[in-house]
Amino acid sequence: MKKMGTFGWIAFVLVVIGALNWGLVGFFDYDLVKAIFGDMSTVSRIVYGLVGIAGLGMIIGAMAGGADE
Repeated sequence: MKKMGTFGWIAFVLVVIGALNWGLVGFFDYDLVKAIFGDMSTVSRIVYGLVGIAGLGMIIGAMAGGADE
């Protein structure tokens, strides 16, 4: 198994946060990011954007060989 660098760990944490938030939305209709930072405030949009970038980073990392071992 390949060790994750700093970007990998940050991406992993952000993807987990995003997954937990979507789980809360799906099961309980509760958006934790919105509750903490406000409905589409600048900060919440940054959080959503970072989660999306982290997801793309995880996909690229997996396609580049991070998931083939």
